[in-house]
Amino acid sequence: MKKALVGVFIIIVISLFGFQCTSLDKREVLENPWDNPVSLDLDEIVKRGYIRAVVDNSSTSYYIYRGRRMGYEFEMLRSLAKHLGVKLHLIVKSDIKEAFKLLNKGTADIIAMNLEVTDARSKMANFTTPLGQMGTVLVQRKDGDPAKDFWELQGKVLHIRKDAVYRAQLDQIQEAYGIEFSIMEGQGDNEFFIQKVVNKEIDFTVVDRVEALVNATYYNSLDIDFEISPKSDVAWAIRKNAPELEIAVNQWIENGRSSGYINTVYAKYFKNSKNSYFRNNSPFSSLAGNSISPYDEIIKRGSEDLGWDWRLLASLVYKESRFDTTAISYAGAVGLLQLMPVTLERFGVENPNDPFESLMGGVSYLKYLDRFWRARIPEANERIKVILASYNIGHGHVEDAWKLTIKYGGNPQNWESIATFLQLKTDPMYYRDPVVRSGYAKGHLAVNYVDDIMILYDSYRVLIDP
Repeated sequence: MKKALVGVFIIIVISLFGFQCTSLDKREVLENPWDNPVSLDLDEIVKRGYIRAVVDNSSTSYYIYRGRRMGYEFEMLRSLAKHLGVKLHLIVKSDIKEAFKLLNKGTADIIAMNLEVTDARSKMANFTTPLGQMGTVLVQRKDGDPAKDFWELQGKVLHIRKDAVYRAQLDQIQEAYGIEFSIMEGQGDNEFFIQKVVNKEIDFTVVDRVEALVNATYYNSLDIDFEISPKSDVAWAIRKNAPELEIAVNQWIENGRSSGYINTVYAKYFKNSKNSYFRNNSPFSSLAGNSISPYDEIIKRGSEDLGWDWRLLASLVYKESRFDTTAISYAGAVGLLQLMPVTLERFGVENPNDPFESLMGGVSYLKYLDRFWRARIPEANERIKVILASYNIGHGHVEDAWKLTIKYGGNPQNWESIATFLQLKTDPMYYRDPVVRSGYAKGHLAVNYVDDIMILYDSYRVLIDP
């Protein structure tokens, strides 16, 4: 009996430890996705039609200014996406370790953060041809007694971005000079910590020299003369098992260098300090305020009437007019939402240059389209995309695509299915089909129009509060 009990006990113990080890092994795999990265290379990216990149929300990476997406990394990535023949989808993250996880899980395809190439990071990803070089500096205030050498950091507290290369640089300094200071790592991008220095919440931080120079043009109180580390190569990160993407990106970098494109974009964001200061401190910048345009309040009022997120309506307004109340299209459409004369008359807009009147006329038209599609497409998110396509190309053409979707066995309540047939309306086999009433249409332009608005809306949702 005793032996039997002992046997049962051993089985239970082995089982428990076996399950524990299995659990730990699984957790380890989850914590280190770079050990087993998702297999996804250029051909699949091109096939799906977009590339996903991780960026910062900062003045040197990516931000919204007057509704427009801007930033050094953004412009570079937009050029890369065009070179690859795909659209660009952005993921905004300040956590560098999380960015590497997203990359290797396949949620992202590239990390565009101008990362310093280190041995530790090279275990997690491959790096592109260097895009440039950056050194690091100590950011402190001029008032008081700014540190001039490493010895003056003895006993001080330095606050830095978590998982950045700065920790290793500071550890090396302590070891080499035999001094001790506290290093406090935290979440947030470099500008978050610079702002804390400006606000006197902390005394020291360490950031890339270029970012420090840009911010020093805004804040005269900053001292950035203390070099922590000399210049070293910075690059973008790509999954180790995506060689074709790596080759394509490196080719694009070489082309950008030889054409002068990369230098031009660099100068725009890092050397033109007056323009950078104006953009970054504008209330219509996602870096300084929470406004998209001068017409946010009337857009919010219109969105309440429509039942949409105001940032979605703002995305449509930006796409139509760039928030220019006097904009006139080649076809004669006018106002914030670019209404044609017949539509202006139908919805009672007497002065299309009046922002409120023009916007509410467009909202009335959108409400009409919503009523037209509501019974056919009950799910709001799917219906919104169909409404946007209808706004662009006319609901008659979209209705034709909806009928074709039904005829050919697609899902008539799903935008992707409808979009497939909308794009086929350049083919006589489809635009001459008996169920089609509105004939030929460049449906692919309407599909791209919807994609552009939804991509912009995703950015507004991330960078602008509701």
